Amino acid sequence: MTEAEQSSEQFADRLFGAALGAIDILAVHLGDRLGWYRALVEGGPADAGELIARAGGDRRYAQEWLEQQAATEILTVTADGKFVLPGGAAEVLTDPKSLNYLAPLARMLAGAAAQMPALVRAYRDGGGVGWSEYGADMRESQSDMNRPWFEQRLATDLAGVADVHALLSRPGAMAADIGSGGGWSAIALARAYPDLAVDGYDIDQPSVRMATENAAELGDRVRFHHADAATDLPESAYDALFAFECLHDMPHPVEVLTSMRKALRPGGAVIIMDEAVAPEFTAPASDIDRLMYGFSLLICLPDGMAHPDSAGTGTVMRTAKLGEYAEKAGFAAVDVLPIEDFGFWRFYRLTA
Repeated sequence: MTEAEQSSEQFADRLFGAALGAIDILAVHLGDRLGWYRALVEGGPADAGELIARAGGDRRYAQEWLEQQAATEILTVTADGKFVLPGGAAEVLTDPKSLNYLAPLARMLAGAAAQMPALVRAYRDGGGVGWSEYGADMRESQSDMNRPWFEQRLATDLAGVADVHALLSRPGAMAADIGSGGGWSAIALARAYPDLAVDGYDIDQPSVRMATENAAELGDRVRFHHADAATDLPESAYDALFAFECLHDMPHPVEVLTSMRKALRPGGAVIIMDEAVAPEFTAPASDIDRLMYGFSLLICLPDGMAHPDSAGTGTVMRTAKLGEYAEKAGFAAVDVLPIEDFGFWRFYRLTA
C-alpha cells in the first residue's frame, strides 16, 4: 500500500468517525426534545412501550431510537430487554444545574443544521443568517448551556476580583448586561448582590421575553429591554457593564464598546466574557479552537454578517482583536481577569 493510499484510508476513517459523532448529536437532540432521556431518569428502565407511555411519541420510532442509543453505548440494556440511562450520561443529558450539562449543545448544532440551505446561499452570495432565523432551538440552547455556569460560578468568581466586587456591592449600584439573552447572567448578578439593579439589553425580542419570564421573581431589580446597545444605552448610568459571550456576534462591536464606555459612571468597569481561544491561529489547533471555528462557520459569523457593514468578527475573537476594538472605542487598556477554568470562556476588563 502506497503512502498516498494509506493517507486516503486514514482520512476516510476520520470522516467515518465524524459521521458517527454527527449521528449521535442528532439522536441526542431527538431524545432531549422528546423528553425521552428525562423519562428514563425519572421512571427507570423502560422498553419502547413504557417509554412512550411516560413521555409520548410513536412506538416504532421509540424502539429504533432506544436500540441506536444502546448500539452507540449511551444506553445500556438489562437482562429482560429494558433500556437504562446510566448516571454519568443522565447528568450530562438531563441535569440543567450541572456544569457538565451538554444536551443544549446537541440542540444548538441541530438548529444550525436546519439552516444549511441558507448557509450555503450566504457562503456563495454573501450576507448572512440572522439570529432570529435560527429559531427557538438556537435561542434556548445557548441560554440553557450557559445557565449553570452563571448560576454556580459567576458571582463567586467575580467576588475574587476585589475592585469589581466592590463596585457591585455599592448601595444603589447599577449594572448593565449587554446581549443578555435568556437573562441568567443578569439574574445571577442580582441574586448575589442584593443592592444591585441590573438592566439587560438585547436586540432579539423573543430573548427579551424569555429573560423577563426567567427573572420574574426579582421584580424591578432586573429589567430587560429590546434595544440596540450601540445606540440606546443611557450615558453615565452604570457602575459596571458586562457583555457575556456576545461581542463576537455583534456586527458593530466598536460602536457597542463605545456606547458601553459612555454609559459608565466614574470609576466603573466594563467586563467582557468571550471565548478562551488561543492567542494566534495555529494548524492543527486545540479542541477549543476547533469547536469555536465550528460555531463560527455555522452560527456566529453568519449571524454577524446578516447586518450591513458588519465587522464580520466570528466566534474566534482573539485577544488582540478585542484589543483593537477596545482601542478604537476609546479604551486605554484590556486586561485578562484572574478567572480560570470557567467553561470555554475568558474574562477581560476594559479600562477607559
